[in-house]
Amino acid sequence: MVNTPLASYIITHTALAGRPGAGPAIALSMILVAFVCALTGLCYAELASMIPIAGSAYTYTYATLGELVAWIIGWDLILEYAGSNMSVSVGFAAHVVDLLDWFGLHPSVQWISPAYLPEGLQDLAGNWLYHPGWHFGFNIPAFLIVMVITMVLVRGIRESASTNNWMVGLKLIAILIFVGTAIGFIHPGNWHPFMPNGWSGVLTGGSIIFFTYIGFDSVSTAAEECNNPQRDLPIGIIATLIVCTVLYVAVAICLTGLVPWQSMVGDAAPVVNALKKLSVLPGGHPLHWVRLVVLFGALMGMISSILVYQIGQSRVWFSMSRDGLLPKVFSNVHPLFRTPAFSTWVAGFVVAIPAGVFDIGTLADLSNIGTLFAFVLVSIGVIVLRFRERERHRGFRVPGGPVIPALSVIFCFLLMAGLPIITWYRFVIWLVIGLFIYFLYSRHRSEFAGPR
Repeated sequence: MVNTPLASYIITHTALAGRPGAGPAIALSMILVAFVCALTGLCYAELASMIPIAGSAYTYTYATLGELVAWIIGWDLILEYAGSNMSVSVGFAAHVVDLLDWFGLHPSVQWISPAYLPEGLQDLAGNWLYHPGWHFGFNIPAFLIVMVITMVLVRGIRESASTNNWMVGLKLIAILIFVGTAIGFIHPGNWHPFMPNGWSGVLTGGSIIFFTYIGFDSVSTAAEECNNPQRDLPIGIIATLIVCTVLYVAVAICLTGLVPWQSMVGDAAPVVNALKKLSVLPGGHPLHWVRLVVLFGALMGMISSILVYQIGQSRVWFSMSRDGLLPKVFSNVHPLFRTPAFSTWVAGFVVAIPAGVFDIGTLADLSNIGTLFAFVLVSIGVIVLRFRERERHRGFRVPGGPVIPALSVIFCFLLMAGLPIITWYRFVIWLVIGLFIYFLYSRHRSEFAGPR
């Protein structure tokens, strides 16, 4: 029962063996998620425009909605950033293993796969390497990439726009090469049936891949920098989502046309593994080199993602500590490097150890439910502030009154309902722990607490 999507269990009262896959209709799932992100992005933009500083959802809610809501958002952001980076680091490890395989190197499976594999692990021939469940092992590449990046961040790093543009360019080139090459190897029969599990599968697919859209909301924080935020912000948010969605859909359509979608369940590196399977077939040798290009582009993209979100996570710890919600040690600055070293190390271990133990699906679900819940609170916050602080200056206002924020709340809850019951259990436990810490510690030591 615990692996059944919440929505399916509520509607049918039936426990499923697993989640209904979207199949080739994962392309529709991506469009659904983009629509939800557009609604939420507009809400985020209004909240961000109410205070004239750059920051995260935690910063904005602290300044507009108060301490308790800010605590919940901050605690939720820790889960979002950590879960996202755990997922990405597991994916990074899978691509490193595939890169080693490209050069003919094959390390022990025990030390390159998570200890928990709910779908098990098979080789390309379909032979079981590990049956579903727990086994003795640890994903060393996933652990190492997080710790290496943590060490870099402790010493200090300055983000460069030109470097970011260069890495984005590499990722785009890899995607375009994959799509351009894959078109010639597509088997249309793999697209039938297009929606093997109907709209239930599409919803579940959206719930699973939601974390791939994390980061779009950074566009919404630029309200104070726009000449005409009421016009420019919606264009920026929607244009960003359209470009991302077109690329995601193109990759999804090509990938599900290359190999049967069932063969990719639980795969942390589906694109390169699909290319590997086809490269050994007659006429498939060009895919051997395409695989290398995609590997390189994917690794660069994942390194930049881990770097950015490890910075984000450690800064949330730092900000909450500065406001008195967490112990002051989390806001200590390294005497030499001038970085929040303690919070950076904590964020590193919080991500690295679970990344070595758990599979990508379990970790992605935690990131998804944390992100969606944060978006729900932001959207509700916009509605509340429209009534509570009508006269407060807003650089940007969500058009249509409360309609868009209300739709954002509804669709975010809908996607949350597509996540399995076990993920809801874990999320509730996480929130209870957070509230327990807040009421026993944080509220008595925050900057708004009375004299002790």
